[in-house]
Amino acid sequence: MAGKTNRPESSLLPYSTIEAAASGNVDAINAVLRHYERYIAALSTRTLYDEVGVPHLCVDEEMKRRLETKLITKILGFKLIRAA
Repeated sequence: MAGKTNRPESSLLPYSTIEAAASGNVDAINAVLRHYERYIAALSTRTLYDEVGVPHLCVDEEMKRRLETKLITKILGFKLIRAA
């Protein structure tokens, strides 16, 4: 069963949302950002150490904003091809 995931179908973004986001609809772009919010936070989580060496996990806000900006750039450059 290669290619199968354990995620339910409802976790996918609707095609209409992707289409609207690619055409520049601000609400649709925000919906895509909300959909990937947890993933972006996980990617931008860093381990910082305090004065005594105790590790603390925190979100690197600069990295988070850079990832969000990159996602928006890719959304706006996304080309949809309709099958005949």
